[in-house]
Amino acid sequence: MNQAVDQVRRAESSRLRTGNQQKAQRLKHLRWTLLRRGSRVRGRARQKLEALLASQLATARAWKLKEAFSHFWTYRSLPWAQAFLDYWCTRAMRSRLEPLKKVAKMLRAHEELLLNWFRAKGEISNGIVEGLNNKIRVVTRRCYGLRTYKTMEIALYHNLGRLPEPESTHRFC
Repeated sequence: MNQAVDQVRRAESSRLRTGNQQKAQRLKHLRWTLLRRGSRVRGRARQKLEALLASQLATARAWKLKEAFSHFWTYRSLPWAQAFLDYWCTRAMRSRLEPLKKVAKMLRAHEELLLNWFRAKGEISNGIVEGLNNKIRVVTRRCYGLRTYKTMEIALYHNLGRLPEPESTHRFC
C-alpha cells in the first residue's frame, strides 16, 4: 500500500514540477510523512499533511485510501470484513489512481486468503512458523563449512530442541 502511495506521489510531483511550481511545493519533503500511519504524524509534519489533505491532489486521495484500509483489520465479523473489503476495492478502482487499482486487484485476487484470518477469528498466526524458519536460517548460516548434511541436521535438532550442543561435531579417533 505504501509503495502505491509513493508511486502516486512521485508521478504527481514530476507532473506538477513541469506545470505549477506552487502546487509542487506542497508535495516537497512529504515522502516519509506519507508512508507513516496517520496517528503517528506529529508537529510540523502534521500541519503539512493536513494542508495536503485539504487540497485536491491525487496524493491526498491515495493517502486517504491507504488510511481507510487500515480499518480492515479492526473487524471481528467475517461478513463485515468482506463488505468492507468489497467497498474499499470499489473505491480504489474508481479513484483513477493506477497503483491503487493494482493493489485493489491484488486484494480481490487474494480475498479468500485474507478472509481466512477472520474465519479463524484471529487465533491462528503464522508468527511461530516464521520464527522457526528464522532459527533454521540462522543455524544453517552458522553451519557453513561443515562437511556433511548430517552434522547440520544434528545442529538443527540441538538448536530447535534446546539440547546441549556437543563440544565438537567431528569424531576423532
